[in-house]
Amino acid sequence: MSPHLTPRHARHAAAAVLAAVAAVALTACQEGKTTGAGHPSAATSQGAGSGDTSGGSGTAGSSQGTGGQPTAARSAASADNSSDRCTAASMQMRLGAPDAGAGNIRYPLVFTNSGKQTCTLRGFPGVSLMARDAQAIGKPATREQGPGQAVRLAPGASAHAVLHTINEGLKGSGCWKSADLVQAYPPGSKDAMTARASGLRVCGDEFSVTAVTPGASG
Repeated sequence: MSPHLTPRHARHAAAAVLAAVAAVALTACQEGKTTGAGHPSAATSQGAGSGDTSGGSGTAGSSQGTGGQPTAARSAASADNSSDRCTAASMQMRLGAPDAGAGNIRYPLVFTNSGKQTCTLRGFPGVSLMARDAQAIGKPATREQGPGQAVRLAPGASAHAVLHTINEGLKGSGCWKSADLVQAYPPGSKDAMTARASGLRVCGDEFSVTAVTPGASG
């Protein structure tokens, strides 16, 4: 026998159903708000991550620009695969006194064979300037004049290349910061040598180097 609901019981049942529906709707609404709030947070986090990545790439780019300059200087050195070529490990390097005249300033960059065997230097060294903290200054030296001839260096003998710049005021581009160090890759070498720069300062963006020639010249 099926039970019969009185009007009073029917009203109570209807009220319970409505309360249940309201509770479900409220829960769904709150979940929707939570999800909606969660998405912007995720987007913000992703955006911040992207920003950091971009910043990291920029920083890496700066580092490559700063630390990349020596790489460019190495690429600027003449290739030399001779079995008897002079290496950075078998030489000493120094920057000679400047020779100024007619608006030009030239510095001899002297390589001396400190090894026990005769060796050969041929072509252009790759040269760049650095601050005391090893940060690059300006751009690597460009090549000036012809490739020259091979220079045979007996133990203790020297050869030199000439660094060239100009006096301040001859061109409107101003001057670079004074260098503390000269870094050079001998022709054919992947290893760098450094020497004190003696206050060398490039002006007018004019910075070049010749091929090596015999003698110390300063």
